[in-house]
Amino acid sequence: MKRIYLEGLNGFRAIAAIAVVISHTTLGLPDFGLDPYVFGSYDDGKPRTLDLAGYGVSMFFALSGFLITFLLCKEKERLKSVDVKKFYMRRILRIWPLYYAYFFLCLLVYFLFSIEHEFSSIFFYLFYAANIPFIIGSTLPFLAHYWSLGVEEQFYIFWPWLSKFTNSKLFYISLLISSLLIGTKFYLHLFIPNTIWETAIHVTRFHCMLFGAMTAILYFDKREWFMKIATSKIVQIVCWACLFLVAINQFHIASFVDNEIITGLTCLLIVGQVTKKGLINLENNVFDFLGKISYGIYVIHPLIIFFYSKILKDVTSISTINYLIVYTSVLVTTIFIAHCSYKYFEKPFLVLKTKKYSVIKSAGSRNYRAE
Repeated sequence: MKRIYLEGLNGFRAIAAIAVVISHTTLGLPDFGLDPYVFGSYDDGKPRTLDLAGYGVSMFFALSGFLITFLLCKEKERLKSVDVKKFYMRRILRIWPLYYAYFFLCLLVYFLFSIEHEFSSIFFYLFYAANIPFIIGSTLPFLAHYWSLGVEEQFYIFWPWLSKFTNSKLFYISLLISSLLIGTKFYLHLFIPNTIWETAIHVTRFHCMLFGAMTAILYFDKREWFMKIATSKIVQIVCWACLFLVAINQFHIASFVDNEIITGLTCLLIVGQVTKKGLINLENNVFDFLGKISYGIYVIHPLIIFFYSKILKDVTSISTINYLIVYTSVLVTTIFIAHCSYKYFEKPFLVLKTKKYSVIKSAGSRNYRAE
């Protein structure tokens, strides 16, 4: 059976992952003895990072919702149902090994370097609820970014069960849930602002994954009206223009729904890529390589920043060179270790996932072997 490979998706993963690394490196510049205001500051005076990093997580959510729902639609088409047990095993084998390896490595670093941490928060990270300490402000060092992994795993607790419905019913269920979440977010922001509930909806962002899921259903069913809109040159130009503005920190419509807007634009860009009707083609070897290891890049980079802050602090008296050394060292090392992790640690689990639990064979790279 020919593997399913959706072109261009690794390009989005690569862009989002690299943006996150750059942003977190920027926030860590004080540990190198450097000024963190290289991108300016926010209204509250805090150092500004790449807006693309913050939106990048929403892009990841949209990609995840799209790809997994598309594959579940294929599975339903073949089996007339969804094998929930195999779905969970695929998620476990893809996410858990690196998740827990890095988690326990961080605990070791806490011990070796006597790093203070909120011990009570460990429970949440053990059970994929890292979004809770993120919301209440008690994250663990080097693990704050795990909130997004917790959100994804929580979403996929119920998603395969809902996916048993027909595509049409699943679409309307997704539309209803996302509308309720966004509507609640609007109400809270306008009438009861700055509550923990508004923060919880903003952080958890299930509706962003539902956007991807609805896009997958419309694409899978080849809904003519949607395909015509999504692949039109005007729509693709507008979407790419907005993404460009995000990349240079110039995109802003309404702060409390900007992530939702970017998610919608990402969904349209995804369709442009997989249909090969996008304005810009993200299918190339560099993006393919970075996208394939993007999970590792996203997971491990905080510790890389920490270790380099110990090695490179005040390494040179020329400030400009300092910044170049820091950003380059962190990026290159993160990419190298993520590649090694993928090849020598994650891949055996991926092979088992593919051989034993994959109902629909898919490829995570244009140059796949046993992924």
